[in-house]
Amino acid sequence: MRKIVILTGAGISAESGIETFRAEDGLWAQHRVEDVATPEGFMRDPELVVEFYNARRAQAAEVAPNAAHRALAQLEAEHDGEVVVITQNVDDLHERGGTRALYHMHGHLKGALCASCDHRWPAPTVMAAGDACPSCNAPAARPDIVWFGEMPYDMETLVDHVTQADIFVAIGTSGNVYPAAGFVAEARRAGAHTIEFNLEPSAVGNQFAEHRIGPASQTVTAWVAEILKA
Repeated sequence: MRKIVILTGAGISAESGIETFRAEDGLWAQHRVEDVATPEGFMRDPELVVEFYNARRAQAAEVAPNAAHRALAQLEAEHDGEVVVITQNVDDLHERGGTRALYHMHGHLKGALCASCDHRWPAPTVMAAGDACPSCNAPAARPDIVWFGEMPYDMETLVDHVTQADIFVAIGTSGNVYPAAGFVAEARRAGAHTIEFNLEPSAVGNQFAEHRIGPASQTVTAWVAEILKA
């Protein structure tokens, strides 16, 4: 009854067609992070920020889960122990792929958040700057995304899961964004076996006991088959 905790990043969704943060020709390359992914950027130009996430929401709706997403859902359904997926991604490909035990530590494109009272509700397909909060009526709707300088969601619960893991896995993560990049160190200290799946070692790759290099749709699928046969 082994507990497996899995951290996923932009790399697992890239094979579905979601542009990564650092793609040379992607959405992020057209804007400074400071302008579209910080509370200060939203205060300066809410229209730019809302339009940016409208574009990301539209892009996410056009793609489908890939083999890696489906393999993780199969692992959750068939593994004798507990499987928990923590994602840095704000798309819904894990859900659509069948994963249930899932935490969106950086928020979700399908959510809206009131910058005034913190009320949350389902985001419309197209948000507009100045949309009113359905709870307090303030014209302060923003995407429910954790921006740089903000605390990721459910951190205490996530750390508990990571430190209870028998196996900790990171898939498609850069290792540059904390606190997620620090999870492998937490898991190692607690005695977990650690595995990194990536196209190349991440910035914290030297902290993993095992590496599987290649597209997630191939490497993750093969690993899940191994686990389920063990």
